[in-house]
Amino acid sequence: MTLLYLPEHVEPALLALDLARKEVAHLRYTHETLFSQAVTTHWVVALAVDQEMAEKVDAFVGRFARLQDHIGEKLIPRFAALLGESPKAMLDVLAFAEKMQWLDSSAQFVGARKLRNLLVHEYMSDAALFLDALLNARDATFMLFKVVSCIDLKAKELGLLGPTTT
Repeated sequence: MTLLYLPEHVEPALLALDLARKEVAHLRYTHETLFSQAVTTHWVVALAVDQEMAEKVDAFVGRFARLQDHIGEKLIPRFAALLGESPKAMLDVLAFAEKMQWLDSSAQFVGARKLRNLLVHEYMSDAALFLDALLNARDATFMLFKVVSCIDLKAKELGLLGPTTT
């Protein structure tokens, strides 16, 4: 008999996946509402006085960062442990995710992580830099969604969530 996964790691992996799904739903909503309008340099400059839109940007930035942290620090490592792997460093975690084809590029994930500092601080001082970071984060969001979706599919393939419906 061959074990497909280590049973003692099922619960932490599924808890991490459940949280990731919830974070995806919240980020997806914020992403859709924030980017349903034209996001330009003028729009970024107006954030200084548009409190409602600034709050929506803050929600996007926070949710983007939280999902990214959760994927790299909890979701992938817990699924790696479930599958008998134990990557320690972030680059090892990302390399494992690449090997599993959950992530297309470790460099892309690392690049998305670097956006967080720009997103937190730059709209107060450099509208063009903030706009570039915000648009890059908009695009990187789909990469995060894909990682969660791939891991969700893996959990289904392992029989942890019921039958796969594709």
